[in-house]
Amino acid sequence: MAKKKEPVKSGGMKNFEERLERLEALGEQIRKADIPLDEALKAFEEGIKLARTLEHDLEKIDNRIEILMNSDDAPMDESPDLELFDAAN
Repeated sequence: MAKKKEPVKSGGMKNFEERLERLEALGEQIRKADIPLDEALKAFEEGIKLARTLEHDLEKIDNRIEILMNSDDAPMDESPDLELFDAAN
């Protein structure tokens, strides 16, 4: 049976989500009691790199939101629609 494809997301967000999932998987891997120390250290190093890139991406997103909210085109009498963010939780 053919696998049903999910809707295509924007490239940046998909990469962000994939990296976040990888970071979560690394965290779970490190918490295992039977993981060898060298594997735990490699997972930790990869996790730190991922966390830094994710933090950088979030800063860029935050800056973009700030620009959009302060632009002259933004309606001042309406609250922003944050439904996208509520769906992730």
